[in-house]
Parts: sequence; structure tokens; C-alpha cells
Amino acid sequence: MRLPALTPRTRELDPFEPFRRQFEDMFADLGRWPAMDWSAASKNGLAALDVAETKDAIEISTELPGVAESDIQVAVEGNAVVISGEKKSETEAQEKAWRVVERSYGSFRRVVPLSFAPDADKVTAAFDKGVLHVKVEKPVELVAKKVTIPVGKTG
Repeated sequence: MRLPALTPRTRELDPFEPFRRQFEDMFADLGRWPAMDWSAASKNGLAALDVAETKDAIEISTELPGVAESDIQVAVEGNAVVISGEKKSETEAQEKAWRVVERSYGSFRRVVPLSFAPDADKVTAAFDKGVLHVKVEKPVELVAKKVTIPVGKTG
């Protein structure tokens, strides 16, 4: 069974025409979109972050393989914690008549905005086995500010 062809008049009346047009446009544009390599974030100067909030602190951790502890900086800037650093890496392999030397350099900077101005004395950072752990203690008034609202029936 063959479906009837859509004429300009029947297309006007078709409630799915806008959706069909958007769908076709999406596939027409698909080849023009740049490929996104999410795994390349660290190559582009971005260190992946894990941010968690506990009752009395914000905990930030990031994996920084190949980065020396001396090349990492943690700073408080206004209402944000800034993690930055530089990766310097050089490997050399020599086998028979082959000699290969590879170098990679790159810097990164990540800013974690906070809803409060952290006290720099209450921010701690530890670097262990390639993972940076930063703990930002919340101000006492913010921790004490939590109020639980009971849920009940309306009316």
C-alpha cells in the first residue's frame, strides 16, 4: 500500500509538519556540527572536577595524573575556589636505532563558584596519588541557617 503524497495544501494542514521540518533540519545540520570529544577535556586545559556538598562543607576533588604537587595552586577569589596548575611531562624511549622523545605541557584553571564567601583559613587541600582533595568549610551561620519545612495537606 502506498501512502498519498503530501501536497503543499495538505502539508499546511498536517499537525506534524513543524516537527517533521525540525527533524529534517536537525539531520541536515548533523554533518556540519563539530565533533565533540568529551574525553579531550583535560587536553584542552580542563581538569575534571567532582564537587559534593555535605552538611558543613563543600568538597572538591580532581584527578591530576602526571602533575607534580609543586605545580598546583589552590586559591580563594571572592566567592570562588580556583584550582590551577601546569602539567609538564617528558618521556624518552631508546631501542636499537630508534630514539623517541615525547613532551607535553599544558596548564589548567578551574573556578568553583560558591554561594558564600569562604574563609581562606578554613580551606584545606591535600594531594594524594594524583588526586587533589579540597575541603571548604561553610560559615557557621550558613550551617545553622538550615530550616526543615514540614510537609502536610493543603486546605
